[in-house]
This record gives sequence, C-alpha cells and structure tokens, in this order.
Amino acid sequence: MGVIHLTKENFQKEVLEAEVPVLVDFWATWCGPCQMVGPIVEELAGEVTDAKICKVDVDDQPELARKYHVMSIPTFLVFRNGEVAKRDMGAMPKEQLMELLKA
Repeated sequence: MGVIHLTKENFQKEVLEAEVPVLVDFWATWCGPCQMVGPIVEELAGEVTDAKICKVDVDDQPELARKYHVMSIPTFLVFRNGEVAKRDMGAMPKEQLMELLKA
C-alpha cells in the first residue's frame, strides 16, 4: 500500500475512522533516529496488508503532535478503532515495529 502522509485534514478519515490497525510514525526531517527508521517504515508499508502505515511530520503538523502528546521523536502510536492502543518511541528494528503493530 505505501506510507500515507497525514495532515490534520486527513487524520480523521485515515486514522480515526480506519477499519484496520494504524501505525503512525511522528517524525521530522532534522531528526537522525527518524531518518534511520524511515526506510524501515517505508518497507513495512510495502509489506503489511492488514494495517495502515502512516507518518506525521511534526514540523508541518504541530497540532497533531500536541494532541497526541508527542514530546520526542520518533514516536510510534498504534490506533485501533479510533483510539491509541499502543505507544513507543525511539528508533527500532522492523521486527519491533511489527510487534508494536500486532500488540
């Protein structure tokens, strides 16, 4: 499917109204660990068929970062049925992201 880039305009439809789990990566272009994990998130998006993989650039979408209390990046939130079901932060390997999504 590929990574979906979120804005405050499409967040409701893509995440809160999604019928599948959604992994959201809060990141920024200047963040080293974010750059490290970026290709892993892209790879995951190409492989996962039963969930959505999304990204929020915290510099472009500060309202979303504030709303979900993102204090450091990268922060990963997993949404199920419109609610935050799981939260983790920091660069991590693909296996750990998969576990987060399935938890």
